[in-house]
Parts: sequence; C-alpha cells; structure tokens
Amino acid sequence: MYEIFLQENGLGYVSAFATSLAVGLLVGVERERSPAAKAGLRTFALVSVLGTLLAMLSEKTDSPWPLVAGIVAVGAMIIGAYMGDEQDEDPGTTTQAALILCLGLGAIIWYGYSTLAIMLAITMTILLHYKPELQTMTRNLTRADLQSMLQFAVLSFIILPILPDREFGPYDTLNPYQTWWMVVLISGVSLTGYVALRLVGERYGAPLLGFLGGLVSSTATTMVYARHAKERAMINLAVVVITIANLVVLVRLGVVSSVVSPRLLPHILPVLVGGFLLGTTVAFYWWRRMNRSAGELPMPEIKNPTEIKAAVSFGLLYAVVLLAAAWLSDIAGSQGLYLLALASGLTDVDAISLSSLRLYEQGKLAAEPTVRAIALAYMSNLAFKFGMLAAIGGRDLARRTAPGIGAVAVGMIAGLLLF
Repeated sequence: MYEIFLQENGLGYVSAFATSLAVGLLVGVERERSPAAKAGLRTFALVSVLGTLLAMLSEKTDSPWPLVAGIVAVGAMIIGAYMGDEQDEDPGTTTQAALILCLGLGAIIWYGYSTLAIMLAITMTILLHYKPELQTMTRNLTRADLQSMLQFAVLSFIILPILPDREFGPYDTLNPYQTWWMVVLISGVSLTGYVALRLVGERYGAPLLGFLGGLVSSTATTMVYARHAKERAMINLAVVVITIANLVVLVRLGVVSSVVSPRLLPHILPVLVGGFLLGTTVAFYWWRRMNRSAGELPMPEIKNPTEIKAAVSFGLLYAVVLLAAAWLSDIAGSQGLYLLALASGLTDVDAISLSSLRLYEQGKLAAEPTVRAIALAYMSNLAFKFGMLAAIGGRDLARRTAPGIGAVAVGMIAGLLLF
C-alpha cells in the first residue's frame, strides 16, 4: 500500500531527482570557482534536474520531443549568455559543453543509469578541476610524442582488427592476430612509460626515473647511467636507477603474464615477487646512500616504442621465437626450451616470455617449464646487462651493482625452489 501511495503521488521518483540534483551540485561547485564561467552551482543543479524532468515527460508522453526541446532551449540559453560578452579573452566552450552534458546526465538518471551518471559526473569534475595540470601536460608533449600515440592507435585499431585469428604453420603456433596482439601489448606498456618519462622528466628523483626508464627500456636506461657512473658524484645515483630499472622488468613480466595467461599467475608470482623484494631491499640501501644533490638527472636516450618498423621487427622476432620454442620443446623437451630462453634472453626478454606463455595457453607447455623458461630468460638478460654496465661504467660500478643483481637472482631461485 505504501509503495502504491508513493507512486500515485509521484514520490517514488524522488530518488531519481535527488541523484540528479547531487550530480548537478557536484559539477556546479567546481564551475562556481572558475571566474570565466557564467554558470555555477545553481545553474548546473537546475539543468541536471531539468534533464531528469524532460526525460520523465518524454517517457510519459511516449514522445522524444520534450527532451529534444529542452536540449535546444538550454543550447539557446548558453548562446544568449555568451553573445553579449565583450571581453577580449576567449572564454572557451568548456562550461557550455559541461552544461549540455549535465542535462544529458540528468536524462539518463531517469532511464535507470544512475551509477553511470555519477561516474561520468565525477570524471567530468576531475577534468574541469585539473585544467592547469592537463594544459601543462599537453604543452610538454612534443610532435614526436603525439606521433607515437597515433602510431600506437594504428597498431591497435587499424592493423590488429583485420588480421585473421587462426593458427598457421608447423605445430599450429603462428596466429597473426595473437602475434600482433602481443606487439600491441608490449608497445602499450612501453608507450605508457615513454609518455610518462617525457612528462615527468627528472623532477621526481631517481626512483621514479628508474621505474619509468625500466618500463620503456631497461637496456637503454642501464647503458645511459653506466656512462654517467664514470663521474664519482653520480655513481650511487647510477646504481639506484639501474637496479630499479631492471626490477621493473619483473613488474612488466607480471603485468604481461596477467594479461596473456592469468592461469599461470599463481605459479609465476612467487618467482617474480621473490626477486623483486630482495632486489628492492638492496636498491633502498643505495638510495639512502645516494647523494641527492647530484644535480639534474640525465634522461635515458629512448626511442619511440611504437614505430611501425620496431613493431614489425618485434612481431617477427616473437613469431620466430615462438616457432623455435615449439620445435625445441617437441624434439628436446624442456632442456631445448631452456637453452632457447638463455640465448634469446640475452637481448630480449619479452619475445621468449610471451612465446612461453602462449605455448602454455595452447596446452603445449606445463606450468613448471614455462615459469623456468621465463626466469632463465630474465636472468640471462640481467647477466648481459651486468657485463655491459661493467664494460661501460667500470669496475667500481660493477662492484656496487653486483649485490642488487645477485639479490634479484637469489630471490628468483628461491621462488623456483618453492615452486
């Protein structure tokens, strides 16, 4: 009876209008603080509630025209408010767009999408509030940075969808769609670090620089800081950045494994976490000893990770390693796979790791050899970079970096023994 009473008196709709009012007030509070905005707290609240009311009228009359008329009326109101503006500065269209969007949010609340409306309102408010930070970020992006984003879009949304998703070749291992999906995955992870590195620069210290450099290319980061380690004032800084950059490879492997083969995570996480925790302990020790007045931090010389040439090269490498891994596993068992992991891991961890994960998902590898192959590839790559930094940076850098690299290896071996 009570529910019937509410419906008959229209009180059952109060929650929808209350949600609409809250959404408008949320956005309006932010706009009230902007001196350039001609709409504030009350206007946004009223427009949002108006959207809900017009949606209700459209539904009750079974006609879209009340809602359409409301959109036109709000648009005309906005035009009228700004037509007589004689100020020289361009006020922009952000507030106007936010008003129209607020009307739309009020409408979808009536149609039962309150949670979505609240999420969009929060997102819109964040975008409005962080205008200075977003403008600074876009100004820091160069033409090359924007080009890298466009290239990633080409890799992901033009090339990937047109590739056939079926197996070809020996052992049915070569799948063009899956191969390119691996390219997109690695390029996306690298692009995230690349853009963040370009935006952050050297402002936030060695740990973050090591993290972002490792996310893009631990080899490039190791090489750059090995060169700078010849300056005595920067040797501890180089140890910190190099150690963190190579620890981030473990994070990359964890992320890639969770995407490509979630079923393997319980098996591979102890190995990755063991190496990461011990290595982080040593990195923290050197960070405490580091001279924080070393001056401006050198930036790693990292190329665009989404260039078509680089993407195709990685795709070919991945396909070759995948085929070789399937063949060696067939004729020589796990021992053949381990030899391939040691050899290919010297220059690239991603290809053999993705190949092993793919074979595991196809049921052609068990969990144990898959995890061991990935761990061997990583340690092989770590040994290669240790030799490189010793040759470039000298004996002192090698002596200081060795405990961190050794700790990572010990942690991973302990994880393998537990596995």
